[in-house]
Formats: sequence, C-alpha cells, structure tokens
Amino acid sequence: MKIHSATFICSSPDLQRCPPPDLPEYAFIGRSNVGKSSLINMITDRKGLAKISGKPGKTRLINHFLMNETWYLVDLPGYGFAKLSKSVAEKWDKMIRDYLTRRKNLLSVFLLIDARLEMQNNDREFMEWLAVNEIPFLLLFTKTDKLGVNQLSSNMASYKRTLLKSWETLPPCILSSSVTKKGKEEILDYIEKTNPLFPSSL
Repeated sequence: MKIHSATFICSSPDLQRCPPPDLPEYAFIGRSNVGKSSLINMITDRKGLAKISGKPGKTRLINHFLMNETWYLVDLPGYGFAKLSKSVAEKWDKMIRDYLTRRKNLLSVFLLIDARLEMQNNDREFMEWLAVNEIPFLLLFTKTDKLGVNQLSSNMASYKRTLLKSWETLPPCILSSSVTKKGKEEILDYIEKTNPLFPSSL
C-alpha cells in the first residue's frame, strides 16, 4: 500500500464525537514519549501530520486522519505520563478505554513499545487489558535505530521470553524506526490485508 492522501479530520474529546464508524480504523497508542507522532508521520510520508513535541503528553484527544479516502488512522493519547494530575489521568483513561471497547469499526490497535527498554509494567498491564477485552493488537517496537543489531536482537529475545511466561502465544510484532523507515511496509501491508475484513453493514 502507498499513502496517496492523508487528511486530518478532527480531534474528539470522547467517543460520541468521533466521526461516523463507516470506514475501517486503526489506532496507535503507547507510553508517553515512545515516538508515536514521529512514527505516524513516517508511515504516512507527511512530516507535520501528527504534532511532535519534546514534552510527553502532547496528544490529549482522539485524533482521526483519513488515509487514501478509505480508512482511518487514529492517534490516541499516551499513557504512563507521571506528571498528569490524578483527575486528568482518570479522564484520559476513561476516554481511551471507552473508545477501544466501543468503537465498532476499530479493526486493530498498534501498541507502540520502546525497543530500548525492558518490559514496563504499564505496557504489560495495557496489553493484558487488550487481550482480556478481545481487542486485536500488534506490538510495534520503536526507536530500533538507536540500538546495534546484536543489542536489538538481545532485547527482542528477552522481551519475548518475558511475555511467554504468561502468554501461550505472542501477539504479532513489528520492528520500526521513524529515522530509517524500518517497518513502514510491514505496517501498511498489514492494514491493506486487514481492511477487507471490515463489515460493510456497520
């Protein structure tokens, strides 16, 4: 798949104000500062599509982008940002979980993980929550360009060993880099192959 058009549609404070669920949809989410905006800009070939900030917590709403006039890419707020007040964190959490559990046209979630780090508790908890709620997801490892080949291989092997302690099978994994564009074709190929699963009756 090639991205011929990418259009910002809207930023929604809750599920009810999202666009009509009439096209297949893919959500991108991860811990704050995982490189989500840079990755979205990379796979869409649009440098300023998703706003990039050096400060975690830039994304605060459910952001919809229409891709090729045929499917939605959704940029969700990050989690694990310690400087948020408790009330704001709870509001974000409810908004995200309402969207993920009730959005009828959501086909899959790309869960972004920093490839440089050992498994973080909030990442583990979030992927377990996705599994319990039967929400299809992939693990999308970011910032792989910041590691050597051997270190990256070692980190991935360690991550998978940790997961297999509590998971019978591993979720699909894609290695990515917004700098080298690694993973771009895999992400877009997955979306292209998944789009036909969208039920036209919605």
